[in-house]
Amino acid sequence: MEAGAPASICAARLIALNRESRGLSLRAGLISAAQAGDYQAAVKGRGMEYDESRPYQAGDEIRHIDWRVTARTGKAHTKLFREERERPVWLWIDFRAPMFFATRGRFKSVLAAELAALFAWTAARQGDRVGGMVFAEATRHELRPQAGKAAVLGLIRRLVKHPAFGQAPPGEGLAPALLGLCRLVRPGSLVILLSDFRGFNAAARAHIARLRPQNELIMAHIHDRLEAQLPPAGCYRVTGGGREVMFDSRDRRHAETYAERFNARREALLKCARAAHINYLSCPTEADPVALIRQGLRRR
Repeated sequence: MEAGAPASICAARLIALNRESRGLSLRAGLISAAQAGDYQAAVKGRGMEYDESRPYQAGDEIRHIDWRVTARTGKAHTKLFREERERPVWLWIDFRAPMFFATRGRFKSVLAAELAALFAWTAARQGDRVGGMVFAEATRHELRPQAGKAAVLGLIRRLVKHPAFGQAPPGEGLAPALLGLCRLVRPGSLVILLSDFRGFNAAARAHIARLRPQNELIMAHIHDRLEAQLPPAGCYRVTGGGREVMFDSRDRRHAETYAERFNARREALLKCARAAHINYLSCPTEADPVALIRQGLRRR
């Protein structure tokens, strides 16, 4: 870990990010997402709320078919939506044990908190409602979407008072927290996933696919350089949580396998993002959070 790099979440820093967020925007045209076909289209700046159903017409979105009405009447119907005055913005924040680590920049948990604060301040300034889920191995805290500065400050208090991580049930990975999110999110929301995505499996991918059709998603993949590639050949000592581990990077085959494992996880995330038309942000721990958002969400 670099000297002076933040290892704990600071409330004053998260509050001060309000000023730095003023150059950011989540409005239409500033988040890009692929739609059906081979072109890019801007995401709507507001959420859409169900209004009514009418008979299907040529050119209507297939994903908006109202299957219940269609089954009842025997004729295809499509859903019509109207703009919500305030769009819900959900911040899904991973505080499991692996997030409390970094060799450069700031801990992954700190970067996740700073990115969450920037997104929250930006959303609140635009009149959107801010909510979220902060989860660890054994705990989960939900914040219902609310408007205004108070909602952001409530999120910051929860981030600073982060849940104590514990031993995760074997094999569950991210799926339980994503399932909980699916049960909370209403159609027309913007959902921002902040995680290192360890434990990303078929169940997690299915929950993300379930969220995507009626919501806009941003996937912020937070990672440290050491997770992607071992350091130059030698013996190294890593400490954390009262434990000390030694590892040897002189074995070339082991180093290649190590890098391949990270690349496989990143490719799985990219494949999921492409298939579901999700905006994927690569977020290394040494990067500036404001720059990450500005570069990641600029118009393509």
